Order: sequence, then structure tokens, then C-alpha cells
Amino acid sequence: MFIAMNRFKIAPGFEEGFEKVWRERDTYLSEVPGFKQFHLLKGPVTDEHVLYASHSVWESREAFIAWTESEAFRKAHAQANAPKGTYLGHPELETFESVIGE
Repeated sequence: MFIAMNRFKIAPGFEEGFEKVWRERDTYLSEVPGFKQFHLLKGPVTDEHVLYASHSVWESREAFIAWTESEAFRKAHAQANAPKGTYLGHPELETFESVIGE
């Protein structure tokens, strides 16, 4: 199993627009071999930002990399963006490979 997470710092007050973009976009993930699950997670809220993480589960690192190089990836990322001022910096990608699983 392989997990890819992007962490987003979102400006306070922009949460609704950010979530709307994710809720309404077509991910094309169901077309991708090796894809298992996707979740958008809302984390801690501070005075400076609201933390979100996109969390996708894949059969393998290779399946995830193949998605990032696919037409489905390009189509998913060419869609509408959140309103200007939403993002406080670039997303931070974190990846994890399963070492122990049940």
C-alpha cells in the first residue's frame, strides 16, 4: 500500500470555496489502475490558517507515479481553482509506503 498526502494551508474564511472546488471537481481517479481511496481531511484551525490534507491510497508507489504521468491527472488538475487568496503557499506532498499492515 502507498499513501500520498498533500497538505494545504488555507486562509481563514476561504474554507467553503476550497471545499467546494474539491467537492465539485471530477477527479478521474476511478479510471486509474491501482487507485484505492481518496479523502479530503480538515485539520487544525489557527489564527493564521486552516490545515487540509488530500489523502489518496494506492496499491503501490508505481501506481501513484503512473497516475501523476497520466492524462487523467492532467484533466483533474486543469479544472477550476479556488478563489485568489485561498492558498497560503504551495501544497506540501508527503508520501508513505506501508511497512506493516493488517
